[in-house]
Amino acid sequence: MTPGARVAAAITILDVIREGQAAELALTSWARGSRFAGSKDRAAIRDHVFDVLRARRSLGDGTGRELMMQLVKRDGLSMDTLFSGERHAPDPLTEEERAVLETPVSLSPAATCDVPDWLWPHWKDSLGRHSEIAALAQQSRADVFLRVNQRRATVQNTMDMLSKDGISVVPHPDIDGCLRVTDNPRRVKIAEAFVDGIVELQDASSQFAINAVTVSDGARVLDYCAGGGGKALGFADRYNAAVFAHDIAPARMKDLSTRAARAKVEITQVATDSLLSHGPFDVVFCDAPCSGSGTWRRTPDAKWRLTQERLDTLNAMQTEVVAGATQLVADDGVLAYATCSVLSSENDAIVDTFCAANPDWHSVQRHQLFPGPDGDGFYLNLLRKF
Repeated sequence: MTPGARVAAAITILDVIREGQAAELALTSWARGSRFAGSKDRAAIRDHVFDVLRARRSLGDGTGRELMMQLVKRDGLSMDTLFSGERHAPDPLTEEERAVLETPVSLSPAATCDVPDWLWPHWKDSLGRHSEIAALAQQSRADVFLRVNQRRATVQNTMDMLSKDGISVVPHPDIDGCLRVTDNPRRVKIAEAFVDGIVELQDASSQFAINAVTVSDGARVLDYCAGGGGKALGFADRYNAAVFAHDIAPARMKDLSTRAARAKVEITQVATDSLLSHGPFDVVFCDAPCSGSGTWRRTPDAKWRLTQERLDTLNAMQTEVVAGATQLVADDGVLAYATCSVLSSENDAIVDTFCAANPDWHSVQRHQLFPGPDGDGFYLNLLRKF
């Protein structure tokens, strides 16, 4: 496909998304009906769509064509080349369209920051002086980070392995064993270091959270809301502990056994009705379901699909999850409550409400990370009972 044809495909997909279809479904449906598109075409089209969704409001929130015109203008690309009408490219711009592009537009702070109007007050209250810079950071693509399995290789040896496969990385300045991919991130999954379980894809903020939890040798650690099991793998890699993984929807953990075998670590998967019999645990890591507001540059569609009603539902779920997780913590153990959100209603409010209702539980360590060049937004609060 030509660059212009890729733009045309992105326009088609964006219009489907504007009609209410989820971004991933729209992309998948288009790909299934467009077998002529190669892997590089699909990747480029996906980048166009996600670049627009990250900045949908600041780009004007118009039709797919209008959004792509604004994106091309913003990124300094050739409008005449990409909108030529030739070889399946979109039609050339009309005089009216060119006039619109040249007309300055005054945007509200919420639109400038690409935050829904209904959420903007809560966003500002939650992030304070970080509200604008964190929102603007989510207009750009997120970096790719890797976690080194230091049981099996040093950081330097891992960097050398990746380099041989054409992947450039640099160590994270603050997080042990974390590498930022600076070139060829799409080659990671075929690299020897990944195939052999030397590295795992994991955002820097998640790695920070794993490192922030003190785990003694021989401790029992439960990843309570495991999802794909990334945190469980991280704990098993880093600590000499017995690691368990649980999720209310076990299908989410379907690849965990394969990933654990690749990393050469042991993780015991636990069904919900067996949790009490496997407990108690010295550490219960509770990565609660949330809005994902700290990771919206990775899943920008989620930002525009979130509603107050959905946020209220998530808050109720988070309250239940914390209450359930504390029942599994050993007397001298730790509950690590975490979300990939930056919204206070999902973070401090949940912890404060729980501690107020259960005065023998106390917060002993709190971290709020904001989205930026060094990782996604993430919240971690360590609770102890005393």
